[in-house]
Order: sequence, then C-alpha cells, then structure tokens
Amino acid sequence: MTCYTEGIRAALPKWRGLDGMMSVFWDAQGNPGARAYYLSPDPRIVIFFNDVSAHIRMSDQPDSFGRACRPMTRAVYVPAGAPLWTSFTAAHSFSHLDLHLHHDRALRFLSHSLGRSAALAALRCPVEIQDTDNLQTLARLLVDEIAQPSRHGVYAESLVGSIIAGLLDIPAEDRETVPAMGGLTQAQMNRLLARMGASSDHRLSVAEMASAVGLSESWFANVFKKTTGKTPLQWQMGQRIELAQKLLLEGELALSDVAARLGFSDQAHLTRAFRQMTGNTPAAWRRTRLLR
Repeated sequence: MTCYTEGIRAALPKWRGLDGMMSVFWDAQGNPGARAYYLSPDPRIVIFFNDVSAHIRMSDQPDSFGRACRPMTRAVYVPAGAPLWTSFTAAHSFSHLDLHLHHDRALRFLSHSLGRSAALAALRCPVEIQDTDNLQTLARLLVDEIAQPSRHGVYAESLVGSIIAGLLDIPAEDRETVPAMGGLTQAQMNRLLARMGASSDHRLSVAEMASAVGLSESWFANVFKKTTGKTPLQWQMGQRIELAQKLLLEGELALSDVAARLGFSDQAHLTRAFRQMTGNTPAAWRRTRLLR
C-alpha cells in the first residue's frame, strides 16, 4: 500500500495478521490542514470510532478541495486500486480500524454465497456510510481481539467476514433464491459456517447447529439433508477435513497437532477420517499436492 501523510501523528498501532487479512487499530491526531494520500492494490475498509465528518474531508480526485470533496463518513470501503485523498479542516483526534483484505481472499469469501460475478461487482463498488451502529459492535469486538488475542484466529476472521458482509453493497436475498422444498437459505448456511468457525475445534452437536439457524433439531436435520444431500455430521466432517487440508499445505503443524486443533481424538482418528473423505492418507495427499 502506498501512503503519504502530512500533519498527522499516530500512536503505535495494534495489529493482527489473519488469513488473507490485516487488521490494524490506530489512535491518531490531525493538525489543521493535515492531509494524506492512500492507494492499495487490494480492498480496504476503514471504520472510525468517533464522528469525523466535521473535521476530515475525503476525495477520490487529486484536487481535495474541488467538487469531488465530501465529509469523511464513519465507515468507508475503498475498492482495490482506488485512490483516496483526505484533508483536515481543523485539529482532530480520532481512532479507527483499518482492514486490509487480499483481493482473492475477499473474492473467495463472497463467491461462496453470491457467485463469482456478483462478488466481483460488490468488490468493485465503493461504499461510504455514516450510520454504523451494527458495524461498530463488530469492529469493537475485533479491536478487543487485536489488542489481546484470546481465541483462535478463525474467530477474528469471522468478525472481519461479518463486517465485509455488513458494509459492502450486496443486494438483499430475493425470494426466488431461497431453496425450494423447505431447504435452508444461504443466509442460514452462512450463519452456520460462522458459528462453526467460532468453535475452538470446529465441532458442533446437531442441536447446536440447529440453534445457530433458529430451527428445532429434528426439523433442522430434515431440511439440511434436502439442502446439502448430507447429514449435518457428514457435512461438518467434510468442513473439518477441508480445514485439515489447508493446515497440511501450510506445513507449520505436525499431523498430531492438526488432529488436536480440529478435535480429533488422535492422529490415527484424523487419518481414518481423512482417508474416508479423500481416498488418501494425509501424508500421501500432501505429497501429491506439493509435487504439482
């Protein structure tokens, strides 16, 4: 990211690197006439924790005081490759959360629910909003986790995902997109994925899964099979094996550690489940991927 500032003093930031994301919390002070320029090859979200609209102006044109100049809002989404100029009309102290998103990571996250075409359209559309009550709650939870990490990184990643979904210009679900025959909606599946991601070992009972989408256990099991073609526990095992594959390719954990992180009783248990799902042992699967 290219960043030039003049007249802005910032305290040492708090930050945390995540999967394809960087979360940074800043406290800063801008002098009268202070200005800045930002340009990133990847998407960026900025959420202010205090109102800055009367003190900071923003523009996507080089002439920050021209017709394109407008008050800075409390939440801004800047698409990849979009420049941003800011200028201060008066001295002002402020704090904000910066979320730097790898474009491909954000695209994968949105494509799962929207499809690639709609996801690309959402990522290209800038957003500026002043009413940020719901986003503020998510952002403060994320800042707490940045300042004092206490949970698995997937918890912070799920908060970032919720902020992305809440801020970007994504059309509301059309009734025609709701699965027929009483299946689960995509929104319900998203809530289930987020709830499972927040679990330390990515495991939920069927009752917990049903609760996450607001259904009774028996009804949930029925409609889940209609939606996915699998029982809830079969689907959940598939999700855990996919995460195991990701961890194996990263190569930072021994197989026994991967098993422990994902709630398998031991390495042998993970190996049996892995072979059943993929047809290979974890070691053989990893070798074939690394040789490609």
